[in-house]
Order: sequence, then structure tokens, then C-alpha cells
Amino acid sequence: MGRPFTQVDVFTDRLMLGNPVAVVHNAEGLDDEALAAFARWTNLSETTFLLPPTDERADYRLRIFTPGGELPFAGHPTLGSARAWLHAGGAPTHPEIIVQECGVGLAQVRHAGERLAFAAPPLRRSGSVDEPLATQVSAALGLDPGQVRGIEWIDNGPGWLGVLVDSAETVLGIEPDQPAMPVRAVGVAGPYPEPAAGEPLLEVRAFVGGLGVPEDPVTGSLNAGLAQWLIGARIVPGSYTAQQGTRLGRRGRIHISQEEDGLWVGGDTVIGVTGTVTLA
Repeated sequence: MGRPFTQVDVFTDRLMLGNPVAVVHNAEGLDDEALAAFARWTNLSETTFLLPPTDERADYRLRIFTPGGELPFAGHPTLGSARAWLHAGGAPTHPEIIVQECGVGLAQVRHAGERLAFAAPPLRRSGSVDEPLATQVSAALGLDPGQVRGIEWIDNGPGWLGVLVDSAETVLGIEPDQPAMPVRAVGVAGPYPEPAAGEPLLEVRAFVGGLGVPEDPVTGSLNAGLAQWLIGARIVPGSYTAQQGTRLGRRGRIHISQEEDGLWVGGDTVIGVTGTVTLA
């Protein structure tokens, strides 16, 4: 049967410069294998499926798949799916907040024009990484010990391990040895020297070979975890912009804001494709 389909470019205000997510609406009746097979077929970093909520507090339920399997939460699919839902006529119960039900529970999404922001979920795992694992990760990234400023668990669902290095230049120069990576999801961040107002403070890259995606163009969940770590450690200010996707020819912009009601991770969204997809 034909089901509405939307493809949204996330963390950009210009089509083809962000991270696209494929969104299937009205996904009731599809079994897990059908969802996984379609995600493998799209071959995007994530494909999502909109379903009726099982929690009365939610506006909809979202299932998120990579080519390698299902995730309990991911950032750019959350924003892209919210944009697709609104574009299709969805009306949130609360005027300025969309409530998404997903594998980590309820996630809030603020919407104002084309820019949306999600409330960063609590970290499932945080803190220091044991030295042997840190050494393996650094070696797989091709980093010298002097380039590494810190390594922490920042997992909010996908399994993120975060690496802070000395500079954005170091981030952009990484040529990872993916088969040698000992964990499935590694994010690397490095600062730009004295960025001008409004310019990115950090350059970020996401290596997720364990999820079937060698490098993710722009990653909301990773940037949420990095912000929780780096703001909490007073390494970066409470509000800043990160850049991601440069090595892949993208121009992702992730807007971080620590507010009284929590940490918000925002970005622009652009509808790229609308239509129907035949899924039984």
C-alpha cells in the first residue's frame, strides 16, 4: 500500500548541505523486518517511521533505524521527523512543544519556523573511559597522545564515546581505521581558534561504522552528548554553534543552548522530497 513519505535535510537551511532523514508516515502494520529492510534500502544514516503514540502525553511515536539496526534515540531523525509531521498537518497538543515517544521515553521538540530544537535526553552512560580502551580509540583515529584533551562516555542511546582534541584542524585531518575501532559510535570535537561572533566554536565528526554508517554527516545525539560533557566541565560556554560534515561536503550547523529547563540542540530543516512509498 502507498504510505506518505518525506525526506528532510536537517541542520541546514540549504538543501543537500545537511543530513537527510527518510520519514515514512502512517507506518502501522509494518513488522520489524519490513522497517529494517526499508532502512537498508534507503541507505541513509537514519530512516524513521511515524506511528500513533502508546503514551497519551505524546503527539506521535517514532521508530528510528540505521542500515545496521534500530536506535532508541537519535537527534537529526527527531528533528527531521518532527518537521515532516508538521508539514503533513500534524498539530501538537501544546502549541510550541511537540512530544515524541521513542525508545528512550518522551522527547520534547520546540518549533519556531524552520528551526527546531530537541531537549537533550539524560546520558545513559557518562564519565571516564578506562585507559586501554582510550588508547585503542586514539590509535584507531590515528591521534597522537598530545592531540587528545579528553575521552568520555557520552551515551544517550546510540552508544557514543566522545573525544576532545586540540583543534578543529586535528578533527578535519582524522583518517580513521574503522575496522580497528573498538566501540560502535565515536564522536570527535575540536575548537576553532577565536571564532568570530556567530561562527562555529567546534568542528565535529561522527564515526559510526558499528551502526552501518562509516561517517555520519551531522549528528544531533552526538552533539547533545558532547555539550552535556563540555558545558558541564566548563570547557565551552552554555551557548555555542558547532559545525559538522565539512569533510563530507556538507555544512551542518548545530545550535546548542543551555537554558533553565535543560539543554536544547537545534537546527534548521528543509523539506527535500514528498510523495508516497509502497510498503506492504
